[in-house]
Amino acid sequence: MLSEHEIEQSANRPYSKTRRARLGFIGAGWWATTNHMPLLRARRDVAMVSVCGLDRAVLERCRRDFGFGHVTTDYRELLKQDLDGVVISSPHVFHAEHGLAALRAGCHVLVEKPFAIHAKDAQAMVALAKKKHLHIVVPHGWHYRPIALKAKALMDRHPIGRIEFVQCHMAAALKNLFTGKSFDFKKGSYIEANLSTWADPRLAQGGFGHGQLSHSTALLFWLTGLRAESVAAKLSNASARVDLYEAISVRFEGGAVGAISGAGTLPPGTPGTYELDFRIFGEDGSVHIDFARCHISLHTHKGRHTTIPLKPSDNVLQCDGPPHQFVELVLGLTKQNNSPGEIAMRSVELLDAAYRSNDSGREERV
Repeated sequence: MLSEHEIEQSANRPYSKTRRARLGFIGAGWWATTNHMPLLRARRDVAMVSVCGLDRAVLERCRRDFGFGHVTTDYRELLKQDLDGVVISSPHVFHAEHGLAALRAGCHVLVEKPFAIHAKDAQAMVALAKKKHLHIVVPHGWHYRPIALKAKALMDRHPIGRIEFVQCHMAAALKNLFTGKSFDFKKGSYIEANLSTWADPRLAQGGFGHGQLSHSTALLFWLTGLRAESVAAKLSNASARVDLYEAISVRFEGGAVGAISGAGTLPPGTPGTYELDFRIFGEDGSVHIDFARCHISLHTHKGRHTTIPLKPSDNVLQCDGPPHQFVELVLGLTKQNNSPGEIAMRSVELLDAAYRSNDSGREERV
């Protein structure tokens, strides 16, 4: 569960004095109950209307602990309630089904990453939200942290010209999770996590790629504005039933090319417990962003060399930004969306093509 400090921070966000966002939750698993529900329950401008899940005992706990007025095992019943927004934290193979249904019901949606498994589903959600003037937020938490915000501001302020090449690498200590051996994040959990949603290919339909590279690729698209055109990929399961490693070659619209890599087997205890590194080359210069080492620098062919000062905590991942911004968008308190459906859609396009390429042995178009 969240610390008292984190919950107190909820009360310090912008809030509406006249309205409450009426929220429903599809999915009452580990992450929804450990992060999203405590955060949003603490807001003065949120009404916890309904929650849908498969475990009735967990639903009754949620009713008691988070103040839900309605619980159900059928998401269609949830969508019949009077709702402004829906938080979707079901297994990611169901994100498109649940997201499209919520949008059709006229609800803004927060859809956990990966936004979808298939590009056509992500594109359909984005198109429907645009048609109905609804917000989509996908919880890519890095987009809300100082290191990413400062890197984006630097690139916006000092463009490096047309982007020609990008390199994006991510690694994390998640071998036990994706092999289904154990869940290493039990401290503070509201309920036990279901390992099969990460390690069983029938539910996961992709391992480290959908589970983690969805973060790094979405961040790449948010920073650069690129969009993938074609992808050639090799993925490896190694000791798992789902992929642990990714080697992806990308051609982007406009002609840029890139190399994207992922590894889910960083040894536990590695400083920082993750690697997240971006090297972006444009016709006028380059930008290097190293999250693990808390580093941002820009170098240009005209001799400009800039390193952005950062605090040691600026790279620490926190997951409160997206749910708060979702409520603030629903209530009209902000127009800013750091992780919109459009960016998440571009990540899904790339990953969908990567999995198809791995299966076909050919380069695949988005």
